Amino acid sequence: MKEIAQALVRAQRAFGPALKTRTNPHLKTKYADLGAVIEAVIDALHANGIALTQHTHDSQDGVTVETVFVHESGEQYTTGRLHVPAVKTDPQGYGSALTYARRYSLMAACGIAPEDDDGQAASRGKRDEHASIDAYAAKHLPALREAAQRGGDALAEAFKALPKSVEKAAFWQVHQAELKALASEVK
Repeated sequence: MKEIAQALVRAQRAFGPALKTRTNPHLKTKYADLGAVIEAVIDALHANGIALTQHTHDSQDGVTVETVFVHESGEQYTTGRLHVPAVKTDPQGYGSALTYARRYSLMAACGIAPEDDDGQAASRGKRDEHASIDAYAAKHLPALREAAQRGGDALAEAFKALPKSVEKAAFWQVHQAELKALASEVK
């Protein structure tokens, strides 16, 4: 477990928040869907040689999911099983339970939570938004500057390779003048 443990620690340092981008039509609340949860962790896992798998297990009344991390060394870390009952016993009911189980199993396994959107978070407002963009810029601008120095299409390719997220879009809005200046230096 030595290799995978070290790799998971490194990966966890780079995990992002699971952004609440979906709205539950019945409750009118925002939530982080399975895609947002995977997006928050997958790049960091892969960068550290870790594959993510989620296994399903037989269950009469719902779905049971087990999140497993497989390191390139061959070591594996399994996080235990999570059972979610199916509200309806039809394909849609089981599909919904499966998505729910996968999402919550992965969040628990990675130690992440959905982005906070309660009243307290709203009161933090722009300060947190700018802190997030600044952290994203601090992490990615050096590589973009280096790509610009290489010339050609390197800058465009480096920007495309950045993790897809709300921060990427906000980063572009805040730093577009600097990025355009880098691109013009290349020409």
